[in-house]
Amino acid sequence: MRVLVAPDKFKGSLPASEVADRLAEGLATAGVDSHRMPLADGGDGSVDAAVAAGFTPHPVTVAGAAGNPGGGRIAVGDGTAVVEVANTCGLTTLPDGRKLPLDASSFGMGQAISEALRYRPRRLVLALGGSASTDGGMGLLAALGFTFADERGVLLRPCGRSAGRVHTVDSSRAALPAGVEIVVAGDVTNPLLGPNGAAAVYGPQKGATAADVRFLDTGLNNLVAAFARSGYPDARAVATAAGAGSAGGIGFAALLLGATIVSGAEYFLELLEFDRYLTGADLVITGEGSIDEQTANGKLPTVLARRSRPVPVVAVAGRSTLSREQWEPAGFTTVYSLGDFTDRDTAGDPELTRELLIRIGRRIGRTTAVPPRTRSAQNR
Repeated sequence: MRVLVAPDKFKGSLPASEVADRLAEGLATAGVDSHRMPLADGGDGSVDAAVAAGFTPHPVTVAGAAGNPGGGRIAVGDGTAVVEVANTCGLTTLPDGRKLPLDASSFGMGQAISEALRYRPRRLVLALGGSASTDGGMGLLAALGFTFADERGVLLRPCGRSAGRVHTVDSSRAALPAGVEIVVAGDVTNPLLGPNGAAAVYGPQKGATAADVRFLDTGLNNLVAAFARSGYPDARAVATAAGAGSAGGIGFAALLLGATIVSGAEYFLELLEFDRYLTGADLVITGEGSIDEQTANGKLPTVLARRSRPVPVVAVAGRSTLSREQWEPAGFTTVYSLGDFTDRDTAGDPELTRELLIRIGRRIGRTTAVPPRTRSAQNR
């Protein structure tokens, strides 16, 4: 039995690499060999997934979301550089976990892009999950040489608080990535502005109050107008594009730079050569922190299950709210949930999560004596 272990992260508990390691450890105790392939869908953990697939990691020193210096890393391999928000200026870079919905900036992401361009990639992949800012990508662009000024010509700090004061945008001294294909890998389809925009939908997750959301959305509207009168006549149309609202508007900035937005799950399966490792596999094990009604909407486990057919796919989740009638159409032969093996809350408990993943891996290994399609989960 040849098993491919290809999970996403269990957010808040374990990165994808450790999820894969623990499942593989459990399989090994049942005498089953496996190949580990940690995955990502364009969110946090994308650089780690690329490194696990053979990309070279490069540490970078950048400004965190609050402007505090910190360390992140990028991944470079075969003409492609992967840069992510989460490990450069995402929520986890905020000091003491304190959210700053108006003052957080995407500047560190732009610094990481500048570092990535030193390796002369043909393709730049931007992973935008886990952002802390709602600055319309001002910070990212400022790190590349853009400047933002108010009506008096005073330069502004690139953050959401400043967006409503921007009058002119100057890109004349910007170091733009000429000749580089820019890809935004993600599944956010929100526009930049309005009730479905970056501030309204994602601002509260970043600590924004109702008043902050209104302030930020007004500021982003003004920022778009400033771009339109500063040599970007298509700025208003770009702001309405699907994905422009991703990562607090970093998607908008990326589109202004000529980026293409693609499905994060599909793109990373291609980038990490999933199909090559699928060849010859008898079983695929995937998973993520939660498998629920949203899983079928383009999330990684479902996309992977569709691509794996006819190879059977077992899903493992921190929690699952799906019944058999729901998971089988999604492409899973079985779904194991950590909650089926304990009465304790596993969220934020890495040690318990590791222990249960090993146990589940062992259970899956023991059921491979017959084709997995015929097996149902024996949860206890």
